[in-house]
Amino acid sequence: MELLKTVSGKFIEAGCDEVGRGCLCGPVVAAAVILDENFNQNLVNDSKKLTFKTRLELDFYIKENVKDFAIAERSPAHIDEFNILNSSFHAMHLALDQLKIRPELLLIDGNRFHPYHYIPHQCIIKGDSKILSIACASILAKNYRDQMMIQLHEEFPEYGWNKNMGYATKQHREALIKFGPTIHHRQSFRLKYD
Repeated sequence: MELLKTVSGKFIEAGCDEVGRGCLCGPVVAAAVILDENFNQNLVNDSKKLTFKTRLELDFYIKENVKDFAIAERSPAHIDEFNILNSSFHAMHLALDQLKIRPELLLIDGNRFHPYHYIPHQCIIKGDSKILSIACASILAKNYRDQMMIQLHEEFPEYGWNKNMGYATKQHREALIKFGPTIHHRQSFRLKYD
């Protein structure tokens, strides 16, 4: 299915998505993307459906060929204090804050969002597999977060973050039982798996 390039056909649209909401550790990362009208890349899709190699190749193409983009994160400490949903929305707001072009319509992946600076928004369930700008945002956010988790793996190799990216895999859960949580784990999440 071909992804939609625009929803309104007339407004400056920014697609927003986040990654890492269901992880046990690491930040939640969001990206916002404003497409160029000439943007043409039919390999772009929901980041979860792409290989690691394809995502990296698209990351470079997206950054070079969109009108504007930004990436932001919220830390595990922020997630513990404000909960993962609010931290996800805040990460999206921070990404939108960094855009040089002010959008006129926000396209949000998912079914909920906190309004942002009186700019109209539209929540789209599975938006990353329907809307091109949201799919681009999902790729940028996922690549950014994956690279961060690969770097953190060097410091804490027992947890396998270079493969599981912080999700609750068997290896990750077993490492938590054996070694306990790190400073990068979300203390408000259920970290003990009996």
